[in-house]
Amino acid sequence: MSAVFKAEAQFEPLTESHLDEIVRIERSAYAHPWTHGNFSDSIRSGYQAQVLTASDVVLGYFVAMKGVDEVHLLNITVAPDHQGQGWGRAMLDALAIWARGQHAQWLWLEVRVSNLRAQRIYEEHGYRRVGQRKGYYPAGSGQREDAVVMSLKL
Repeated sequence: MSAVFKAEAQFEPLTESHLDEIVRIERSAYAHPWTHGNFSDSIRSGYQAQVLTASDVVLGYFVAMKGVDEVHLLNITVAPDHQGQGWGRAMLDALAIWARGQHAQWLWLEVRVSNLRAQRIYEEHGYRRVGQRKGYYPAGSGQREDAVVMSLKL
């Protein structure tokens, strides 16, 4: 077991000081990652943006946007070196707790149709498929990939 897991994991607000590390993780996790500007804009817009750390190591992060009675999950990522250890589930739990505190009735998200692992995790958390967005994600070579729309009633 690495030293990272001997320390207690904790959430902290995502700030500009995290962005270089977050963007590095984003690029290692996705073929079409968010940019430094995407994260910076999210922070400036006041979105709920949290980093999960242990011993100053970033395990993951999420960004969510609050609406009138709903929250839209925009990005959730577990660092590739720490995937499969339950950190994604912990972040989904933290997001739901925060959303309930904001009096949200629903959580919404989109996920690539090809990302079956993430879809399974969301379904295990109670999210249900409610639709599909055609050509929502870039897929390389000028192609687009559909998104599965999922929601969770809080």
